Amino acid sequence: MSPCQSLLFLFVIALHVTLTVTAPANSLPTFFPRAAAYQSLTKQPKAPKPNLPFKTHYFPQTLDHFTFQPKSYKIFYQKYLINTQYWHKEAPIFVYTGNEGDIDWFAANTGFMLDIAPKFKALIVFIEHRFYGESMPFGKDSYESAKTLGYLTSQQALADFAVLIRSLKQNLSSEASPVVVFGGSYGGMLAAWFRLKYPHIAIGALASSAPILQFDKIIPWSSFYDAVSQDFKDVSQNCYEVIKGSWAELEAISTQKEGLAELSKAFRTCKSLHSPASVLGWLWTAFVYTAMVNYPTEANFLKPLPAYPVQQMCKIIDKSPSGATKLSRAFAAASLYYNYSRTENCFEVEHEIDTHGLHGWDWQTCTEMVMPMTCSNESMFPPTGFDYKRFAEQCQMKYGVLPRQHWITTEFGGERLEKVLKRFGSNIIFSNGMQDPWSRGGVLRNISASIIALVTEQGAHHVDFRATTKDDPDWLLELRRQEVEIIQKWLQEYYLDLRHA
Repeated sequence: MSPCQSLLFLFVIALHVTLTVTAPANSLPTFFPRAAAYQSLTKQPKAPKPNLPFKTHYFPQTLDHFTFQPKSYKIFYQKYLINTQYWHKEAPIFVYTGNEGDIDWFAANTGFMLDIAPKFKALIVFIEHRFYGESMPFGKDSYESAKTLGYLTSQQALADFAVLIRSLKQNLSSEASPVVVFGGSYGGMLAAWFRLKYPHIAIGALASSAPILQFDKIIPWSSFYDAVSQDFKDVSQNCYEVIKGSWAELEAISTQKEGLAELSKAFRTCKSLHSPASVLGWLWTAFVYTAMVNYPTEANFLKPLPAYPVQQMCKIIDKSPSGATKLSRAFAAASLYYNYSRTENCFEVEHEIDTHGLHGWDWQTCTEMVMPMTCSNESMFPPTGFDYKRFAEQCQMKYGVLPRQHWITTEFGGERLEKVLKRFGSNIIFSNGMQDPWSRGGVLRNISASIIALVTEQGAHHVDFRATTKDDPDWLLELRRQEVEIIQKWLQEYYLDLRHA
């Protein structure tokens, strides 16, 4: 959700299927905001814990909310963060519906909620998603097999949020406090779905960069990568052409006898490469994520990056020496994503480290989060298709399960989702920035007077959730102002109804 990591959002390219350099007919990996591509579900070193103004708590959560078998009553401890600095009894509670990763990471990158807390005297809560971060139902064995991972679903996660919120309000003796849920990327999808599924618990939802239409055939499958390509093309036609042409050069080198050795040297890899596909994935990841987080200020969400990193990448390409190859220019541009801080002497092209605990998303994409994506001839990426059968075979091989291709649209609404929202939903803000490729899978127009789409031409992946800085452009300040105004209206209506009840 999301670099789609994730999303994230969330969330990088998850290599669920084997990508070769030449493959015009190959399946495309299901993609969501992530921070790296991984070779396994092995637990990796964590990122340093950010210093956050929250207290950490652990809630005794039920393993399975939807059956009554003895094993469903197993308890695990779900992490959540809480800030009570501005709150008083019966004031609002703002809840972040956790994404596919450590909750501290999302809290560190969602300063907007803390920024507006004083105005609303709000309690701020960030709830970690089950099977991510420290919220592991089976401890170190949580990822052992489908028998344990089978409890990792969006429906269970939504129920977790509902149970925890109800318990928290009871413990605070503040059951009249209205709850507004916030989420970005996959977390934004969860926030919107939570408002639909549990309208008696949350009075409204702000879903930023939430691609809830990225399923089945609701939108063209090429939309995501066409949008990434357009971001680069808008900055520089030459930049777009260089990246588009670099894949053929990569293919040519990979077919040479010493091709892998040459690529290892050219890409300054820490270890010798085993496959040219890893180079393709390394470049692909850099360009996609940079498009997603093309923030107007310097940021460190997925990686440390300068303001407007797409522009900076294209500047590197456009100012390269005239004799430089397209592939070498693409490498130089991608290096901005991986080494803007200039701390890397070499690159882990084949073994990126999962520092934010995101690897559970592989399971979710192999079960319910099936988002078909393709690359058209207009894309700057090699033309690729989506082969569901092959994708399913890979999931069967990896986990022993088959994806449920239509489950999300069955559970939450498909091609008629907008009509479902109009009839049954209210008080949802869908915020999307058109520079974010995930925006193509989001709600981009008002559905009703209370289901509102706020669309910015320059916005990137849930940029509105980032903490306010002195360098924020006027359009971003205006977007946040509108969000606050709408939330304030929801709360005023709630308290008015409460007084008249």
